[in-house]
Amino acid sequence: MAKGRTEDSSTQHDRFKDLARELGCDEDEAAFERALEKVAKSAPIPKHEPKKREPKGLKKD
Repeated sequence: MAKGRTEDSSTQHDRFKDLARELGCDEDEAAFERALEKVAKSAPIPKHEPKKREPKGLKKD
């Protein structure tokens, strides 16, 4: 049997949205970014300096 949309699934969706609002969830992208910055701070990416290579055939002894 194929599952179809029922009245109950629609109301479950509405209940989910209502509960999310009660808990203070926000769909605003800027609010999400501010919250994310509080928990996910990272160190700045260091600038990559190329390694100095010695020419082939010259070995240090």
